[in-house]
Amino acid sequence: MIVLNELTQAIGDLDEEKVMEMLAEFVYSKPTENEAQEVVNACQQGMGIVGDLFEKGEYFVGDLIFAGQLLTEAINTLKPVIGGKSASKVGTIVLGTVHGDLHDIGKNIFRSMAEAAGFVVHDLGTDQPVSNFVEKVKEVNPDIVGMSGVLTLAIESMKDTIDGLKKAGLRDGVRIIIGGNPVTKEACEYVGADAFTSNAAAGVKICQGWVR
Repeated sequence: MIVLNELTQAIGDLDEEKVMEMLAEFVYSKPTENEAQEVVNACQQGMGIVGDLFEKGEYFVGDLIFAGQLLTEAINTLKPVIGGKSASKVGTIVLGTVHGDLHDIGKNIFRSMAEAAGFVVHDLGTDQPVSNFVEKVKEVNPDIVGMSGVLTLAIESMKDTIDGLKKAGLRDGVRIIIGGNPVTKEACEYVGADAFTSNAAAGVKICQGWVR
């Protein structure tokens, strides 16, 4: 039987060979759905280790991207035994880079880590007009809206987007987190967001706190 804390540590160590070997043996053992969900949770806890090491400066952006890919690979391996249950899903996020900004690396890392933590993420893409955020929030009724931007002008675009959500009567139903290089406490207050981050791992922790 699989040793869960060993699997968690292997994910945290980014040991792809060990992770995939353990998961292949686990799937071959024909586990129950509940056992499979425990393994998914162990994988997600491994991503928590990755996030902590990134915050300490021991892992870098490339490591976060690899960790996201490793987790996707792990979940795909487990799909045959997870069944239709979505017990690992903790909340829903609508995510996008705001209008006027085409940067997506930070957004993509945040998406990978959020998905690894059990969130369903609807990624709109880059340079997204206010109307796209508004329509998607109406459509999927998320818990959280995440807005990303790297350029200074993104701050005004974030304010435009939040104002658009207010006008549509949607602002009070969601928590909003903004992220990117120009984002500060002052910018967060100015645009009317609930939280800000320039660190994907820290941003995911904030979101986890909101849905607990």
